[in-house]
Formats: sequence, C-alpha cells, structure tokens
Amino acid sequence: MPSDMNQFLDKLFSYAVTVIAFTVGFFHLLNVSGLFVLSTREIRVFHLLMMLALLFLTKATLKRLESSLADKFLRIALVAISAACCIYILTRWKEIAFSGGATVPMDAWVGGILIFLVLEAARRGVGSVLAIICLIFFAYPFYSEMLPGVFYSRGYSFTRMSEFLTTTSQGIFGIPLGVSATYIVLFSIYGAFLSAFGAGDFFFKLASRLTRGMRAAGAKTAVIFSTLLGMISGSAAGNVAVTGTLTIPMMKKEGYAPHQAGAIEAVVSTGGQIMPPVMGAAAFIMAEIVGTPYANVMKVALIPAILFFTSLFFVVHLQAGKSGISPLSQPEKDDEPTWLIVAKGGQFIIPFLTLIALMLNGYSPFKASFISILVLLAAHVIWTRRVSFDIATKSARAITEGAKAVVPIAIACAAAGIIAGTLGITGLGSKISGVIIAASGGITFIALLLTMLTAIILGMGLPTTAAYLILATVVAPALAKMGVPLLTAHLFVFFYGCVSTITPPVALASYVAAGIAKADINKVGWTAFAYGITCYILPFMFFYGPALLMGAPAPQVILAVASGAVGVFCIAATVVGYLRGLMEGWQRVVTGLAGIALLHQGLGTDVVGLSLFFLIWIVGTRERLQSY
Repeated sequence: MPSDMNQFLDKLFSYAVTVIAFTVGFFHLLNVSGLFVLSTREIRVFHLLMMLALLFLTKATLKRLESSLADKFLRIALVAISAACCIYILTRWKEIAFSGGATVPMDAWVGGILIFLVLEAARRGVGSVLAIICLIFFAYPFYSEMLPGVFYSRGYSFTRMSEFLTTTSQGIFGIPLGVSATYIVLFSIYGAFLSAFGAGDFFFKLASRLTRGMRAAGAKTAVIFSTLLGMISGSAAGNVAVTGTLTIPMMKKEGYAPHQAGAIEAVVSTGGQIMPPVMGAAAFIMAEIVGTPYANVMKVALIPAILFFTSLFFVVHLQAGKSGISPLSQPEKDDEPTWLIVAKGGQFIIPFLTLIALMLNGYSPFKASFISILVLLAAHVIWTRRVSFDIATKSARAITEGAKAVVPIAIACAAAGIIAGTLGITGLGSKISGVIIAASGGITFIALLLTMLTAIILGMGLPTTAAYLILATVVAPALAKMGVPLLTAHLFVFFYGCVSTITPPVALASYVAAGIAKADINKVGWTAFAYGITCYILPFMFFYGPALLMGAPAPQVILAVASGAVGVFCIAATVVGYLRGLMEGWQRVVTGLAGIALLHQGLGTDVVGLSLFFLIWIVGTRERLQSY
C-alpha cells in the first residue's frame, strides 16, 4: 500500500509540476504581450507562489528522504501554506498601500511564515550557504544591540522585520524578484524555445565547422559552442551540464588530460555569463539596480567579454602545443559547405539578430525576447515549409522547461531580497561600505583589492545571480562612495561574482565539469582558476582604462582592444608555460608582466609591454635555433 501511494504521489507531482510550469510560463508570455495587465505586486506575488510550488514539489527535505511518504506529504503541506500566504498577501497589499503602510498582527505572522518558506526553499533549491547567509542577515537586528563599534544598531522587533520584508517593495518582493518575474523568465523561455527547435545542434555544427582542421579543434569548438549557448542560458553550471557532455569527451579524445578538458569547459561556460547580448540573470538585475538601459550594460561588457574569450582561445591553442596535440583528421562525409550550414541555421540566426537589434533600438529586453520568439516560430515555418501540430508540442515543452529553469534563480532572488531589505532598514549596507573604505585608507587600488576578495569569498558556493545580488547590496556601494561610476562598480563585482563559480575551494561549474570529465575535483578547480586568470585581471584593467568599457574616443578604444589582445596572449602563455617552446620560470614572469602592461590602457605601458614580449620572443627564437 505505501508503495502504491508513493507511485501515485510521484505521478501526481510530475503532472502538477508540468501544469504549474506551463501555467506560469504562459502567464508571463501573456503578460508581456499586453493581452492583460496586472500590477507589479500581483505579478511578483504570483511568480513567487508558482516558483515555491515548483521547488517544493521537486526537492525533498533531505536527499535520503526523497522516497519517504511522510516527506511527500510535508512537501504538499508546504505548497498549501505557500499558496495560503501568497493569496493572503494578494488580498491585503492594496489596503496596506492605500493606508500608507498600516498593518495588522496577521500581516506579521503571515510574513514570518513566508520568510521561513523562502529560506527553506533557498536551502533546498540553491544550497545551505545562501540560506545561512540570509538567516544571518535577517537575524542581525535581533543581536545588533550587542555588537561593538560600527556594527552596533538599536535593533528591530520580529514583527517589524516581518512586515517590512513582506509588505513593502524593499524586501522579498523587491527589485531582484521583479527582474526574475520579467526579464529572467522570458529569456529562460526564449532559450528553451531555441533549444526545443534545434538551435543547440546548429550551434555545435557551426562551431565544429569553424574550427575544422585546426589544432585543438575540439577545445576551440567548446569555446565557440559554449559562448553561443552561454549567451542564451546565462548559467555557468547549467551551461557545463548541457555543453560539457558533448565537448569534454571530444577534448579528451583529442589528447587533453581529463582535468584540462573539464577546466576548459568550466571556464568557457562561466564566461558565457559575461558575453552580450544575453549575459545571464545578474546582468538584468544590474541594469535595474543601476537604473540604466540594458543596452548600456551590453555595451560596457562587450570588449572585456571578447578579450576573455580570446584569452581562452590562446590557452587551448598553447596547451595543445605544449601537449603535442595535432589536428584530427576529418571524416570524408563531413563535406557540407559552411554556407549551407549557415543557411539551414537561418531560422535561429534571424531571431537572434532580431533580439539584438530590438534591444539596441530601445525595446525592453523582455519585450524583445517575446518578439524574437514569434520571429523564431515564423522562421521555423518558412524554413520547414509546413505548419504542424509539432510546433505546438515543442512550444508547450519550451514554455514548461523555460519556467522550470527559472526556479532556483527566482528563489535566490527572493532570498536576496531578505538581505537587501535588512541592509536597507538597519543601515548595515552603508556600515559595511564604510569599513571597506576605512580599511583601504582612501586608496582606490586597496579598496578594489578588498572588494575583489570580499566578492570572491561571498560568491563561493553560490550561483552567479545569488552572488551578484549579495555583492550589489553589500560591496558595490563602497566603490560608488569612493567616486567610482556606479555601472563600473557593479560590473566590477559582477565579474567576480561570475568567476566565483571557478574559484576553489568551492567552484560549482568546476564540480559539474569534473563529474563529466571523470577527473579529480580539486585538479579541475585549480586548473580552471589558472585558465580563467584573465577574468580576475580584467576588472582592474577596465577600472583604470575606461576605453575597455567604450568610455573613450574611438582611436583609444581601438588601441586598447589591439594591445589588450596581445596582452591576453601573453597571459595565456604565462599560464600554460608555453610560447614557442617550454618556458622557464623567469620567462613566464616577464611574459605575465608584459600581458598586464599591455592590458593597462596607456601608450607608455603598451610600449613597455611590447618590449618585454619581444624580448621573450627573441629569447625563444634563439633557443630554438640552438636546439637544431
């Protein structure tokens, strides 16, 4: 009997998850289409309710209790409680808003339960690290009166905190959840549509063709393929899981060691989050917090992203040279012209170009993604020359899968709202910024260094979105107070939030890649850290060199890109330890210094960097001649 009940509940959960995911996805598509309009608060409350329901139905309390009947009933109870809380908030929010914030005791009780639900959902869906961080911040007003110095605060009651975090727009229902309910869910559905209609296969085929006959073709295919897919998925660990199953075995077959193949995939998948036009959930949140059009975020991130991926191309190429990897012979049947491959993939290229064009012309990202979905469907009909029921089936599956993919991000956004709300009501955010400023002694470089360390530590073990949300509220204001442009400050911490997924000892993207590569986790993590070192250097470079953010006249931008490309080549050679042959320790040091000098904006540093690079190149040439 218990076994029958378990099977029945498993089927019920599976059916419910599909129905709920499709409902919430279709709801957001209808909302962005303008067919019906709801208030911001109603959309956010409904979005959170659906995400909580999906999370609790798919995640057990503990892994070992997954098949437990008691746990299944507990999950049903949590869904019911979530629904009761959110429905109550929907019935009360207008009255509270129109009364100027007047609440009743029941509001605090319901709010407290909702906070618990969000924390528990974060623990199940994102990880204990985020839940613990949120709990520490939430509890701060209760123990702040006992803290010394700058961290002292008069404190707030549980009732006050509960009401503030759930009845205002500065807590759980703040900007992060709002971005999840608009930008993120639409782009997730858009990515799912591309995947459902075969864009992944096209991107892989195109990437393979572009690298055909090259040394390290498999690794270079991984770079291109993961870049194309990463621009859509915006999730490092997710990108590894999707693309790594194809690229990692291909790299191992080519001759890369398992830990090297895993590291390459982890780094390139992480870089997908910083590559426009779709830079992942955190970038949309950044645009909202900074108060700038998303097109501006794309603009400033473009050159750093290109330099980062260029450095990865150099890394895989030089590593192949060091390991003695030769180009693989091509199968005779692989003779389809490149232009034909591109022509067949036009149904994916046109919607993607439409998306970019619309955003550059001032359309909101979620409106642009919705129109691009319609263009994709139209292009599919034109390319296949038929209208079939299969289109509806794939569309339904895309809406469902897209909504499911948002669940952990939405929960992270809601949990981060607890942190943001606590920082706002207690003033803790400005105090932490004050500590960083005081510790730096007003020296910008030290402040940047402290910010980098804080960002990497806070980001460890967290998905990029959750990491950035914490950093944006805790760390970025410190840089802004020192006169750093707001967008530059947020882009600075955004980069370190991204690379936290490949920073040991807790590196989520590296863990996933290690599992696929069947390699040691620590070896993959530290190798990925080394391969991705350019991403740790670039934020300092674009802070001191605004040309890298297109914040200078065109000649300076062109010079910065050209010298930067040579600079990342030098850094790649330093990391791999190979240029025209194996490099000695002193040669790697000099080449690394040359790379940093070339990345730094300025004619003087470019001359120094090129001089050092030519010195090493001449020494390498001399050694090769002597070896003959």
